[in-house]
Amino acid sequence: MLRDYETVFILTPVLSETQVKEAVTKYKEFLTSNGAEIVNEENWGLKKLAYPIQKKSTGFYQLFQFKANPELIAKFEIEFKRDEKVIRFLTFKMDKYAVEYAIRRRGKMSEKKEA
Repeated sequence: MLRDYETVFILTPVLSETQVKEAVTKYKEFLTSNGAEIVNEENWGLKKLAYPIQKKSTGFYQLFQFKANPELIAKFEIEFKRDEKVIRFLTFKMDKYAVEYAIRRRGKMSEKKEA
């Protein structure tokens, strides 16, 4: 049974734009090749961190919303742990209220882009 998940991960700020895109593509392909369905993907860009991580004060933020089997999440997180480009990540299972909120938020973001 597929469940809804959301993952936010932070890539180290020393990467070039090409390296960031390659890393994002790598994780996107990992999900799709393992049977996950990506619902939404957002690149939040370079942002200041709330506190230094590995002596870095900024990082490239990326968000994936996807549907996947629960067994895939452990494998997905192992991929993050093995990659030195990733300085933080968080995956959580979305309940029906979180899914509804994400849909509304995406709608508001698309309205802002059109304006």
